[in-house]
Amino acid sequence: MKITLYHNPQCSKSRQTLALLQEKGVAVSIIDYLKTPLTVVELEIIAQKLDLEPRQFMRQGEPEYENFAAENLTRQALLESIVKYPQLLERPIAVTETKAVIGRPPENVLAFLM
Repeated sequence: MKITLYHNPQCSKSRQTLALLQEKGVAVSIIDYLKTPLTVVELEIIAQKLDLEPRQFMRQGEPEYENFAAENLTRQALLESIVKYPQLLERPIAVTETKAVIGRPPENVLAFLM
C-alpha cells in the first residue's frame, strides 16, 4: 500500500504521523503542501476521500481563517481559500487510492494498515 502524506515538517503531529508510518514500513510519498500548494481539484479529491466538507479540514485557529470565518462561502470558495492560504489545510492528511484520514491523533493513520 502506498500512502501520500500532506506534511508540514514544522508540525509535531505531522512528524509523528510520518514516523509512525515509517516504523510500520509503509511506502510514503511526502508532499510539503506549504512549498507545493494543492490545486482546487486536488483538494476536492481529498475532501471526497475524507468524506468532509472543506471547512471541516481547515485550521480554524489560523489568522487567515478570520478573513472569512463568518462568511457563508461556497464549497468552491473555501477550496480556493485553502489554495491561496495553504497553511489553512489541516495537517497531516494521509491519502490512499480510495480514502484519506487526518493524522490527528497520528494513530488515525493506523486504520489504513488494518
